[in-house]
Amino acid sequence: MALIDADQVIFEEVLGVRKMILNRPKKLNTLNYEMLRRLYEKSRAYENDPTVKLVILKANGKVFCCGGDLTSAYTFVNLGHWSFAASYYRKEFYLDYFLATYKKPLLVLLDGSVMGGGVGISIHSTFRIVTENTSFAMPEVLIGLFPDVGASYFLSRLPGFLGEYVGLTGARLNGAEMLACGLGTHFVPSKNLKSLENALEKMVASLGSPSVATLSMIINKFAQEVNVKPDSIYLRLDMINQCFNGKSCEEILSSLEHLATQVQEKWVHDAIKSMKSANPLGLKICLRMIREGRSRNIEQCLEAEYIAISHVLRRTFSNNFYEGSRAMLIDKDKKPKWVPSTLEGVSEEMVARCLSESFSEDDDWLPLQLSLKTNRTDAIASKL
Repeated sequence: MALIDADQVIFEEVLGVRKMILNRPKKLNTLNYEMLRRLYEKSRAYENDPTVKLVILKANGKVFCCGGDLTSAYTFVNLGHWSFAASYYRKEFYLDYFLATYKKPLLVLLDGSVMGGGVGISIHSTFRIVTENTSFAMPEVLIGLFPDVGASYFLSRLPGFLGEYVGLTGARLNGAEMLACGLGTHFVPSKNLKSLENALEKMVASLGSPSVATLSMIINKFAQEVNVKPDSIYLRLDMINQCFNGKSCEEILSSLEHLATQVQEKWVHDAIKSMKSANPLGLKICLRMIREGRSRNIEQCLEAEYIAISHVLRRTFSNNFYEGSRAMLIDKDKKPKWVPSTLEGVSEEMVARCLSESFSEDDDWLPLQLSLKTNRTDAIASKL
């Protein structure tokens, strides 16, 4: 085994297997620009290398990845122009798309919290291994943004209106819930992950080019059946659908408040509290994105999200991303002052503008053009 780069991302080589290991545990493995660049560079090299048969993505520490390094993005813009932060998102979305359409078997070990950008680099893997330590969330609306990194694709494909619930409230799902709703493919106890890795390495070394079915057979030897807990949100899907099928955020919030008078369940009150404290503009962008994402492919979803992210970064309507970052990540007073401050203050025109390529006379705006950039001319579909 050769250690290639003991840095913020570690790359290891085993016969036929390559490992990409997030190595920034003290920063919760948040993804900075250099990490994104290195992951993109190496994943491309592995895909083009005929000797590589399996790629494993995992992390050091107790957290898989708590998202993008938004503090750096905030600093970028304070030091210069909004396009500095946009370049970070471009690199992130290129990586997300490349991994979503990866041509080699990709296995990810989600042993710990996975949020935001961490979801983007892992959710489309061939195998998504969850454990008793796994916790999934897309909490962007609480910090002035909206769920991105392809969220309008993968959240829109969850059962019923569970995606709207997760995106609009920032609620967490555990490993068993991820498995139940299709975000995870296998549940393996954390203590067995190393044995699983060893078994996969041995099998690749002996067979040379194992099929996905053969890899799955090995994983199944370590996987366990697991049931969601009785108080799981997954078992409340009927109530979720009843509330989150609303045509607007206002209608959804009203349905939740009505439900709160009928049942005494913590998740209902938590959902109301979250939506009332979240960025109103972000909530409306989120809902619109998920609804439109149901009829889009992963490429279209990422390109649409990048347009909206660019509007947020350049302050087309408000300073909410920077205010949210200040309140939640920099000063940590947790008292962001959103503009507009209410759902009613966010017009349909504002949302539509944030989703349109209306960057007149802004020379710093460039569309993503994912297929062109990544040479995905054969339009490989996401594996999710």
